[in-house]
Amino acid sequence: MTKNTYNLSLNQVTLAAPDMKASIAFYQNLGLTLIVDSVPRYARLEFPDTNSGEPATLSLHEVNDDWQANMGWPLIYFEVDDIDVYIKEKQLIPIAPPITQSYLWREADILDPAGNKIRIYQAGKNRRYPPWRVS
Repeated sequence: MTKNTYNLSLNQVTLAAPDMKASIAFYQNLGLTLIVDSVPRYARLEFPDTNSGEPATLSLHEVNDDWQANMGWPLIYFEVDDIDVYIKEKQLIPIAPPITQSYLWREADILDPAGNKIRIYQAGKNRRYPPWRVS
């Protein structure tokens, strides 16, 4: 077993949401807390705290024809402490080089053997506490 020197963890899954308000209400009813509210385009909810450390999050993204045509669903996020080191150590070939997004996460997408998209990223404190957090 390889030692995890980069703290790889499943952080979040992003789901398509054709009716954002209905989706938010559904997941809040299940017990998740809304932490990013950029409706109608995007929302992020946090699972209740667990004994395992940082709670995972679930993102909802508005679906439109352009975005849906270029995106596989669901989109799975794997968080690491240093994306560049991780990609190099694992000899991954990203679809495009890692970039820092406007929402302050550094990301690169890879494909698994079946063509499922996995987003490798580093966010640090901005994962749970971005400047626009609502709660």
